[in-house]
Amino acid sequence: MTTPDATASGTIAPEELRSHQWYGTDGLRSFSHRARTRQLGYLPEEHLGKPVIAILNTWSDINPCHVHLRERAQAVKRGVWQAGGFPLEFPVSTLSETFQKPTPMLYRNLLAMETEELLRSYPVDGAVLMGGCDKTTPALLMGAASVDLPTVFLPAGPMLPGHWRNVVLGSGTDMWKYWDDRRAGLIGDCELAELENGLARSPGHCMTMGTASTLTAAAEVLGVTVPGASSIPAVDSGHERMAAETGRRVVDLVWRGLTLSKILTPAAYEDAVATVLALGGSTNAVIHLIAMAGRSGITLTLDDFDRVARTVPVLANLRPGGAYLMEDFHFAGGLPGFLSRLTDVLHLDRPTVAHDTLREQLDGALVHNDDVIRPRDNPLADEGGVAVLHGNLCPDGAVIKHIAAEPRLLRHTGPAVVFDDYRQLQNTINDPALALTPDHVLVLRGAGPKGGPGMPEYGMLPIPDYLLKQGVRDMVRLSDARMSGTSYGACVLHIAPESYVGGPLALVRTGDLITLDVEARSLHLHVDDEELTSRRADWTPPPARYGRGYGALYQDQITQADTGCDFAFLSRPGDVPDPYVS
Repeated sequence: MTTPDATASGTIAPEELRSHQWYGTDGLRSFSHRARTRQLGYLPEEHLGKPVIAILNTWSDINPCHVHLRERAQAVKRGVWQAGGFPLEFPVSTLSETFQKPTPMLYRNLLAMETEELLRSYPVDGAVLMGGCDKTTPALLMGAASVDLPTVFLPAGPMLPGHWRNVVLGSGTDMWKYWDDRRAGLIGDCELAELENGLARSPGHCMTMGTASTLTAAAEVLGVTVPGASSIPAVDSGHERMAAETGRRVVDLVWRGLTLSKILTPAAYEDAVATVLALGGSTNAVIHLIAMAGRSGITLTLDDFDRVARTVPVLANLRPGGAYLMEDFHFAGGLPGFLSRLTDVLHLDRPTVAHDTLREQLDGALVHNDDVIRPRDNPLADEGGVAVLHGNLCPDGAVIKHIAAEPRLLRHTGPAVVFDDYRQLQNTINDPALALTPDHVLVLRGAGPKGGPGMPEYGMLPIPDYLLKQGVRDMVRLSDARMSGTSYGACVLHIAPESYVGGPLALVRTGDLITLDVEARSLHLHVDDEELTSRRADWTPPPARYGRGYGALYQDQITQADTGCDFAFLSRPGDVPDPYVS
């Protein structure tokens, strides 16, 4: 492919490429860079004067969501070569939701830092970000937004639906369900062993509308993927074709100078919020989108989510709040079809990486199954799937995915039973001495950003075995933790400020009455201010979790859930000099 004509409108010259600073000047360092590139086995004509594309790959042997990305990187390279670019693959941290302890949320900002510094310090003109498992999508985009190169995100794609004895399974959601069935004595070890083989049948992230599918859908509506990319099953041949198109697309963006900041606008983030809520998406998206917007220099708040939630219905009939899985969604029209039913609330004249406007991108998009993607006159719910709560127990806010809770609990008053940490909860939840009833409110503290540490997905607190055996499958549960996007139940999450820093959750005592009222967007602790002041005087801050290492940096810099859990030194404005090149 010939180099684009630099005189063409909107096209930069080869000498304006960022990589030219490394390769094209008449100096010792450029001579060295060219010599070392020959050492790598490349001819001058393979890379000089061409866009250098960094492919950031989160593949690893222990990340089942991304285990196919090693092959997909080859398809991306194929697309880059075809478009006249020069691809370079970079391995970056893999954040595996299924294996990493205490939680990959502890390391989201580490991957964001790695992404930012790698793109900033190497001779690259554009980037392809390969991710999908829960924390990788926001981490990669946060880091890339801080650098602001032409960038395309490549979603890992959902795994195939699970199967067990002619039952279609959804990863995560059915894991919780059948584990509770075992605790209730409804299934035994033989059935559980069969379920182990049927829950997750292929590479790819969870195929419910959990955090992974929610965040990759958000990436698509933000405009940083090729159209339809977020729902293509990981093992479908269309996924490889999408990977090649991603490679071709990013080269075009470089020549046009279309950087990430021109895509990630306030309008794009508002559309992402509307989409996540209309999908009935994961509560985790609230934290991640706030953090991502912050890296784009845009203020996004909990109140923005609640405002938008009141204007959009839930149209995606997907588990855990609905009936279907991501493969059904894909063949029903995917995100383009879904967005075609939300055009009245979207900003259609903003650009994407694939089209001059979102309006152009959605032209001709169709829905092929009205039960999977509901029409506006037959929604799954009249309002968006996440509600933001305020009250004396959560002065800085909390969230609940109310469409995944039993309706009887959405307005509920009951006595608290308090657990100081997750280990205590695990060790005592089945103690008959607690005398728990379905009316009790289970309260977990010490599980927030600092207290967890890392705000683990503990928020779907287990219901006692003896209540499960009575048929109880939901209770009001409160915590400063998160929960998996595949989880369900009347779980109030992200209570801010967290208990570890002295938020009101630290002052709750067993027996205190608590009222949850989702319609009123209220969470109230029935303890008067004088008593709370007395309890606060008796409260002692817990000791630091870490004495050294990354954990010490984390606990020093992490912000609270309502502001996105980014690091303070990364989220604040400030100049970063270009790397020195001579």
